[in-house]
Amino acid sequence: MSPSPLDNLRLRRAYDLISDKLGKVEEELLLHFRSPIPTIDRIGTYLAQGGGKRIRPALLLLSAKLLDYHDGDKDVRYAAVVEFIHTATLVHDDIIDEARLRRGRTSANARWGNNLTVLFGDYLYTMSMGIALDEGDLTILKVLSDTTLSMIEGEIIGIEKEGSIHVTREEALEISRRKTADLFSAACRVPAHFAPRGDLVAAERLAEYGRCLGMAFQLIDDLLDYTGSEAQIGKPVLNDLREGKLTMPLLTALPRASAPEREKVAAVLREREFKSVEPAEILAIVDRYDGILETRSLARDYAGAARVALGEFPDSEAKEGLLLATESVIDRIR
Repeated sequence: MSPSPLDNLRLRRAYDLISDKLGKVEEELLLHFRSPIPTIDRIGTYLAQGGGKRIRPALLLLSAKLLDYHDGDKDVRYAAVVEFIHTATLVHDDIIDEARLRRGRTSANARWGNNLTVLFGDYLYTMSMGIALDEGDLTILKVLSDTTLSMIEGEIIGIEKEGSIHVTREEALEISRRKTADLFSAACRVPAHFAPRGDLVAAERLAEYGRCLGMAFQLIDDLLDYTGSEAQIGKPVLNDLREGKLTMPLLTALPRASAPEREKVAAVLREREFKSVEPAEILAIVDRYDGILETRSLARDYAGAARVALGEFPDSEAKEGLLLATESVIDRIR
């Protein structure tokens, strides 16, 4: 089982600022996961029990607090929408990747099969947009729908690149932006459209903060695939490469690697398993050419850019919480 988000001291301090609201988000999630359709109810309950970091809802709540939104539950409902969109992408990703584990537990597709699970992912997408539509703000609905489309496009681009050793750093960053960072960005931006101190300038600054934080988050995820353990990340290590995906630690190392070393990487991409090449050989290539160090440095650069995006907001507890979030993302690799 992967560690609780509250195991991270900085993140715990940030979550403490919005603990009451986060409790309401959990209630909202449980409410909408329930269904009179038994299979939907069973899958929804199972996913709800699996928990998760709730980072995207927390960022939305902190952004709303930053903009002086205190009365009402718009932030809670939109936080639930963001989490449902995130959950839907995870469900579909696990089907595409034929994953057997998610957060240290059997994945939904491994338990209920692809047919039912893909429909459940569709159900979550549609339900999330329905909740947003009930709130009646078409600007926010447009932000969320555009973000969802970008995430799906990122998945398509990523699938097209699977198994290829000729992926560029720029292409990998574009996939990360679409699949991960855009939802972080939307979560932070949304409150600027309903909070008292929200405006287009605040929306753009918070969107940039979320985008940069999301990029840092994904880069650290990429690192953990090389440096973590199955117990820590809830899935097998070097899983991305086994699925035919080149991520930043290896992409950084490959241009400096020798032809025989590149062939070892190509072999894993072809075989989709460590059959003729040992995992330790891949880890040695990444280590030899500073793939870990340079990816960590890039993640820190993005986290720094996220902090800069918050610079014009006045000091407050909420701003401190968002700044702590940037530190907690980097903390995961220490």
